[in-house]
Amino acid sequence: MKSALRRTLGIFATALIVGTTAICLTTPFASNAAMLLMDRSNFIPAQSSIFSFEPYVINEGSSNYWLYGQDRNYYYHFTYRADVPYLYITRKNACAGFDRADVRTWCGAGRGSPR
Repeated sequence: MKSALRRTLGIFATALIVGTTAICLTTPFASNAAMLLMDRSNFIPAQSSIFSFEPYVINEGSSNYWLYGQDRNYYYHFTYRADVPYLYITRKNACAGFDRADVRTWCGAGRGSPR
């Protein structure tokens, strides 16, 4: 009886470790969690998720907050404004001359809500 319980717990622990490792290796979860823990001013946009948000332009100053990011559906831009902390635009947009790393080329961007 005890050996069956130990075997079941061993299988469960192994599956948990393998699953956690797979999530950390196949999603931006680990890097986003570290970003949020290291700098409390960082945040994940409400339209996104800790599992899918990927910063692609990071501030190179003393703080390591994201300036531009993306997920499966949107591009995001951090604005430094308390009332509108970020802008977002669909990845499939019709903006002429669109550059995902230049918010001035974003037409019809949505306004993110403060936390």
